[in-house]
Amino acid sequence: QVQLVESGGGLVQAGGSLGLSCVASGRTNSGYAMGWFRQAPGKEREFVASISWGGYRTRYTDSVKGRFTISRDSAKNTVYLQMSSLKPEDTAVYYCAVGPTLYNLNDYWGQGTQVTVSS
Repeated sequence: QVQLVESGGGLVQAGGSLGLSCVASGRTNSGYAMGWFRQAPGKEREFVASISWGGYRTRYTDSVKGRFTISRDSAKNTVYLQMSSLKPEDTAVYYCAVGPTLYNLNDYWGQGTQVTVSS
């Protein structure tokens, strides 16, 4: 089992910045990708960003390109999401996830952290 614990959510005004962190613990193996999803009220969970084990490859959903940056410290089993130029539509619960590839992050999920962007 792998446990994922997110932190860093909160309330921010539109145009502001916020950083999220996610630490993986338990039976973590090398080579896994990590990423972030989000779910707004009344909407389905959607992919936000992912990063490869070594951090050399990243992937973003179009709506956050240029505003969000994903990074990781594999030695610390930690993934980060730096969010800037936040918009009210970025309001959601943000979930950390891990999996074998940038496109498959369904192995384990965190409990989520709330991000609220006020207009």
